[in-house]
Amino acid sequence: MSDDNDNQRIRKPLGLKRSVDAGEVKQTFSHGRTNKVVVEVKRRRVLGKPGEAAPAAAPEPVVAAPPPPPPPAPAPRPARPAPAGETPQERVKRLQLEAEEERLRLAEEARKREEAEAREREEEERRRIEERARAEEQAERQRDAAPAAEPASEAEAPAAPEAAPAAAPAAPAAAPAARRFTPVERPEPKRPAAPEVKGKKKDEKRAAPADEGKDNRRSGKLTVTRALNEDEGRRARSLAALKRAREKERRGQGGPSKPREKQVRDVVVPEAITVSELANRMAEKGADLVKALFNMGMMVTVNQTIDQDTAELLVEEFGHNITRVSASDVDIDTSADEDPIETQKPRPPVVTIMGHVDHGKTSLLDALRGTDVVKGEAGGITQHIGAYQITTKDKAKITFLDTPGHAAFTEMRMRGANVTDIVILVVAGDDGLMPQTIEAINHTKAAGVPMIVAITKSDKPEYNPQKIRERLLEHEIVVEAMSGDVQDVEVSAKTGAGLDKLIEAIGLQAELLELKARPDRDAEATVIEAQLDKGRGPVATVLVTRGTLKRGDNFVVGTQSGRVRAIVDDKGQQLKEAGPSMPVEVLGLGGVPSAGDQLTVVENEQRAREVAKYRQEKATEKRTALAPTNFDTMFNNLASNVIEYPVVVKADVQGSVEAIVNALHNLSNDEIKVRVLNAGVGAITESDVLLAAASKAPIIGFNVRPNAKARDLVKRDGVRMMYYDVIYHLTDAVAKEMAGELGPERIETVVGRAEVKQVFPAGKKDKAAGLLVLEGAIRRGLFARLTRADVIVSATKIASLRRFKDDVDEVRTGLECGVVLEDTNDIKAGDMLEVFSVEERERTL
Repeated sequence: MSDDNDNQRIRKPLGLKRSVDAGEVKQTFSHGRTNKVVVEVKRRRVLGKPGEAAPAAAPEPVVAAPPPPPPPAPAPRPARPAPAGETPQERVKRLQLEAEEERLRLAEEARKREEAEAREREEEERRRIEERARAEEQAERQRDAAPAAEPASEAEAPAAPEAAPAAAPAAPAAAPAARRFTPVERPEPKRPAAPEVKGKKKDEKRAAPADEGKDNRRSGKLTVTRALNEDEGRRARSLAALKRAREKERRGQGGPSKPREKQVRDVVVPEAITVSELANRMAEKGADLVKALFNMGMMVTVNQTIDQDTAELLVEEFGHNITRVSASDVDIDTSADEDPIETQKPRPPVVTIMGHVDHGKTSLLDALRGTDVVKGEAGGITQHIGAYQITTKDKAKITFLDTPGHAAFTEMRMRGANVTDIVILVVAGDDGLMPQTIEAINHTKAAGVPMIVAITKSDKPEYNPQKIRERLLEHEIVVEAMSGDVQDVEVSAKTGAGLDKLIEAIGLQAELLELKARPDRDAEATVIEAQLDKGRGPVATVLVTRGTLKRGDNFVVGTQSGRVRAIVDDKGQQLKEAGPSMPVEVLGLGGVPSAGDQLTVVENEQRAREVAKYRQEKATEKRTALAPTNFDTMFNNLASNVIEYPVVVKADVQGSVEAIVNALHNLSNDEIKVRVLNAGVGAITESDVLLAAASKAPIIGFNVRPNAKARDLVKRDGVRMMYYDVIYHLTDAVAKEMAGELGPERIETVVGRAEVKQVFPAGKKDKAAGLLVLEGAIRRGLFARLTRADVIVSATKIASLRRFKDDVDEVRTGLECGVVLEDTNDIKAGDMLEVFSVEERERTL
């Protein structure tokens, strides 16, 4: 039945005249089935008008040489016989292989035909070029022979005019044959020798004209037809295969590969580095480094950290050079950076005014500046370092630093003495030398700077300058009036007397010092004071020591970094730059620095952040480092009953914070100590209130107040706020608070001592002790200690006192009595009883 269906399927169409060509196409599917399809190709019919004869064939053009016959069409290969017992899958696979082989064979034959046609075209073109060259040569010979034939033709023209037409056709035949010669090729510039296979193609291309290139011009380009048909069914090469082929070709051209020379590198190794980072710096494989470490006996991975010595062994083993660096190399050290003398120029002197509180330091400075700073100070005393610059009558500039005189501001005075050139020691003529005056003298001697003594308040009736000069001798200060070398000036800030002499003395001392600094370099400055301004952010008052500080400079100061956004002088005016010995306020800090920190200008912001980050890490390590301890200190701390008084301190400037913290620590003793939970600059914030609420600590605000959110938290949590603007009011109040924490002071007074002679029962449970009073008296109701062999057995109270059978209130020395003690029956003959009274007094620190 299937055979009948196959015969019906392949039967050709019936017809009298075959106007179509029928063919069969065999289709093979991936699942193993095949199908035969009949394809019909219709012949093209040429139709003409009725009664018109069939069109005549076009005459064949005359060509020099007949074209070669086209190559015969490739004969189809005979089908291979199917093997016996073939399964459908094998049959499908065999047919696919045969189809692929047939396609490759046809493609190869087509390629050969194309190459043959190309060679024929090249031969035809070469032949055409040679014929054209011969024709041009013949025409040139004819043009050369034409002038010689003109005289003869003129002589024969009258004699035989009729013979000209007859002779004309024979003239070409009688002309001599054209001389042939081989055309000479155009000389080409010398090119590098090419392989012999390509030489022939170059000669063929050289012989071909320019227009012939039009046929082969697009031969190397990808067309739609070529993209769709040429490589149809061919599998493209993978990228890995192309890489392998190129590498193989490169090895074949270059010959045997030479070992690459090892590049020696300078490897920078810090104190600790991971194996992977070291491998990157050495340009080596991490596995090689791990292998080398394994050989050294170190079982590490690429992500583990090794020390500098191990890294040095690895670097040397791999043949590189090591450069050891430490973390401290990141920091900036300007101590050894000295400027050449020829680059230094004169600068104004920096003068610090020091002395006891309320001796007229700020009033003297106000008289020099023509201002009134005292009115702005709480309590009339200076609690900040003030920096000012004045211009004298002779256009010379002097920088003044005003330091506090209160005892709590020792560090401020010390800082002022360290950054100054000249110290003016202010002593009131009606008061004499006071503790802070002596302290200022010691700071000045420690700093090694010259001193000028200003004896103030010369307008008062009790003014006695001679007494001051004599008291200064006690501290090895001899003034010029007493044949010494220290200048002294009598001045009055109220009347202005002696101010010109003081300025003259400052100028003379500065001239002797020959103060110079280099202005054309990166600036360095010292922080005099720092604060957190509500509108401007962190603000630092700095004194430029050398160089010129400009707006836009990147700097690092202490643990903070920043960029100069604005420079403001002491009069509130904006400046573009500040030179040496000039006090200015700097805006643009990342945080509030500590007073006394060094400000250094660096090349870029990245360097400033790097140095600040290193300093912050060092400060954190120092703050969190544990002090060395031993078992004694551990047990003492466990057994101690010291009461802690926690506080949170916020102030307006950094110097005040330091002074308050030091003053509070000085209030601590063996029984109670101050624990500062947090000390900072600026307004009281929510974090401060939360910290104080968690620790049940008061918040001390010195010239600052809480913000709106902090006020709400204060009301909600009930945190106690303590506001002050004078430092000694603060210390007095905190001392009273700490005394209240301890409670009243208990004072014991021994009243008498007695010896237990015998013990008697008293009632069912209690015992009575028969005593002989040895010292003082025994009173009922007093506190008593019962000791046995000088060891306290119990601390109790006398509940009952009898003399014979009578209750008495007191028994004196030499008499016997009986007592009953509260809460103890551990009484033996021979024990000692000590009776004492307790008195409570108000505690003071």
